[in-house]
Amino acid sequence: MRIVAMIVGIVCLFAGLLDAFQTIILPRRATGRFRLTRIFFVATWKPWVFFTKRLHDPRKQETAFSYYGPMSLIFLLIMWAGMLIVGFALIFYGLGSPFTDPTQGSGFRSDLYVSGTTIFTLGLGDVVPRSAWARELIIMEAGTGLGLLAVVMGYFPVLYGAFSRREVSISLLDARAGSPPTAAELLRRHSYEGGDSALSLLLLEWERWSAELLESHISYSLLCYFRSQHNNQSWISALTSVLDTSALLIAGVEGREARQAQLTFAMARHALVDLSQIFSLAPVNNAPDRLPPERYAHLYSLLCQSGVSVCRDGHSSERLREMRALYEGYAQALSDYLCMPLPPWYADRPRKDNWLSVAKLRAQTEEASHSHERDAKNPTFPDEPHPLATLIDDHHDF
Repeated sequence: MRIVAMIVGIVCLFAGLLDAFQTIILPRRATGRFRLTRIFFVATWKPWVFFTKRLHDPRKQETAFSYYGPMSLIFLLIMWAGMLIVGFALIFYGLGSPFTDPTQGSGFRSDLYVSGTTIFTLGLGDVVPRSAWARELIIMEAGTGLGLLAVVMGYFPVLYGAFSRREVSISLLDARAGSPPTAAELLRRHSYEGGDSALSLLLLEWERWSAELLESHISYSLLCYFRSQHNNQSWISALTSVLDTSALLIAGVEGREARQAQLTFAMARHALVDLSQIFSLAPVNNAPDRLPPERYAHLYSLLCQSGVSVCRDGHSSERLREMRALYEGYAQALSDYLCMPLPPWYADRPRKDNWLSVAKLRAQTEEASHSHERDAKNPTFPDEPHPLATLIDDHHDF
């Protein structure tokens, strides 16, 4: 019995330390279907989604979803610490509980108590070891607990730093593509003179953003559960809208920014596919069409009205459909799993942007500036008499 307990304890130690190493330290995608972190997310995410969707208020739902990421991080740390405590306690029990406990005698409860106080480096000293093996194991456990604490303290800044860098670009996209972002709005707001260069620069930034997203979220998949600051924003909707825009530029819009659109599309799709594979998600092929023919015709007219140079050949819609087939299934799979809705191709009705108050103030400034320019071109002096009236007054004075 004690030999079995020792073997189980060694397995618990190995599993806990290996899982913590793969999740926190290893800078690449962790493999294995039976990892503790994977089992934890499988066991907790679906129940969380089930109870959260029972909330009728969408704001409360989004708030509940936003709690899961940070809380799961805390519970993961508790799980790793618990695995180490139980593992060392089982090893102590396999060695015959080599401790002197004046309160309740030796046994598994005493072993568990010693393991807990040692891994958190309490050092109470009320229970003392009787053998050399026990002393060495206590030193090893104390060092393991101190190392886990140090790794965790370094893990939090890295995790939240990656989250902050992700959210900065998402917030910047709000003023350029609407809330939520759409491909039609992004192209419309870059249809001004010189907008092609600005759009190419934006796509270049999002190519780099997609690469950083892939690198950080592959290494720390927990970040995928972290929600954005606003309810109408998410990293999935931002990534999908950029892919929609790139697909439009490649398949049906004339312009020099098509080359950069190809590079951005390749990187963004790569990130989307790899992140869906982290959760073992197959692409969804039976989802409702996001852009049926009638909506494509309306999208075409919206772009034309905005001054976007749209290709007028009869195969543009087919080329766009082929481009969409490369990424929409993976985007839909991640959207369904993480409960983050995909953006439309264009907004059916105007929505208030998160930055709209700033835009209103700028519009007032421009209106005042135009008014001053008109006054400068056509000056009027209401307080001064008309020249003809001056002549008449002078004539009467004489």
